[in-house]
Amino acid sequence: MIRYTIKLTKTEVTELNDIINKGSHTAQSFRTAYVLLNCDEGEYSQKVTNEEISKILKVGMRTIDRIKKKFIEEGFESILERRISTRIYDKKSDGDFEANLVALCCSEPPKGFSKWSLRLLADKMVELKYVESVTHVTVRSVLKKTNLSLGK
Repeated sequence: MIRYTIKLTKTEVTELNDIINKGSHTAQSFRTAYVLLNCDEGEYSQKVTNEEISKILKVGMRTIDRIKKKFIEEGFESILERRISTRIYDKKSDGDFEANLVALCCSEPPKGFSKWSLRLLADKMVELKYVESVTHVTVRSVLKKTNLSLGK
């Protein structure tokens, strides 16, 4: 396993101390700042072993290694910010789906029910083969977007 050695400059140490002492930051920023300050082997440091950091901060050894690796490979600025997700989500709802859902929502509910529920609508959309699968959350967001109310 590769050992990463952290040597922070005075400005980096000052900035990490500012994160810890001033303002409001995410828990990830605090944790990262504490790990980097404790792993620092530069002239402005008080070196602590990974085991001690792990025990005091209640983080795993692997987390410490990941923080060190990201700092070395990507730099100081990227370590304090979360990565933006590059995942692309497929939309299940299109115009036809929405039209069929609205028509179904305005129709009579099944026997034994006084009105359509989101789960009933989702199940009926799958049963009628308008979509392969759909959740009640998707049905809710489509109806919310089109400003329809199930109660009216």
